[in-house]
Amino acid sequence: MAAERQASGAAAEDAACMLLQRAGLKLLERNARYPFGELDLVMLDAATLVFVEVRLRRDPRFGGAAASIDLGKRRKLALAAQAWLAANPRHGDAPCRFDVVAATPAADGLQCEWIRNAFTMDDL
Repeated sequence: MAAERQASGAAAEDAACMLLQRAGLKLLERNARYPFGELDLVMLDAATLVFVEVRLRRDPRFGGAAASIDLGKRRKLALAAQAWLAANPRHGDAPCRFDVVAATPAADGLQCEWIRNAFTMDDL
């Protein structure tokens, strides 16, 4: 079951990455892991650094993928973003935002909804 879940998550990240790259964003890093959290995708949108959380939900009755990012998860993402910035000082002065790509199964694969500026540091 864990392997199936990992494969589903990887497929959702692949779909999200393709969507964002088609929109002109450049992938900088994927699955940046830290003890307190993970960044699914780190991308560049012109001069803006974008930390992307990819969420896959099989059943939208539980609020959908975006609704699953609670305050605790947002805090972990913010900590991971700060760690990424500390490890990548050349991007330290770039404006940043947190986006979410919510993926749900569809007849032809995965349907992805891109939510720009899904939350800010002020929300924490």
